[in-house]
Amino acid sequence: MTDRKRKQEPVDGHTVKRGDKDDLKYMSGFGNDFETEGLPGALPEGQNNPQKCPYGLYAEQLSGSAFTCPRETNKRVWLYRIQPSVKHEPYQEAPSGYHSNAFENIPVTPQQLRWAPFDIPAGTNVDFLEGVHTLMGAGDPCTRYGAAVHIYTCNTNMKNKAFYNADGDWLIVPQQGVLHVTTEQGVL
Repeated sequence: MTDRKRKQEPVDGHTVKRGDKDDLKYMSGFGNDFETEGLPGALPEGQNNPQKCPYGLYAEQLSGSAFTCPRETNKRVWLYRIQPSVKHEPYQEAPSGYHSNAFENIPVTPQQLRWAPFDIPAGTNVDFLEGVHTLMGAGDPCTRYGAAVHIYTCNTNMKNKAFYNADGDWLIVPQQGVLHVTTEQGVL
């Protein structure tokens, strides 16, 4: 999410203008192959893993399938990085604030529950990580079974922070404004 207000205008059916300089190109379809590059000529021509990548990048493959699945059903992504993903500074855990997975300490109620949107912080900057609040859940991350429902509110960018989610599927729906998410696979 950015501090400046962004305007969305459909252009040529697939582009959304965002502000003065940011253009997002949408790639529609499921099960398709896509190519994007940050710099012209950054993708190797005719092969995935050349001995020498353009711009001196490092080729890495991220697999989303079991190694035993047939080649035609294999889901994979080739990433061309400045340095290998294993070469990084030690991670530092950020305080979780209102984000929790300790459901065993929360009383269970059979009542129907509703919640109003949380107030958008005024006078203080709250980023996405600081603004995630756990409403309910069941299960335990150690058993790899369960679900949780969170709500978030934020009013500033995550600067020099990254959110890492190892196994969970997240559906993130902004209540208002625009959410601009940058992943290692590109901009969502």
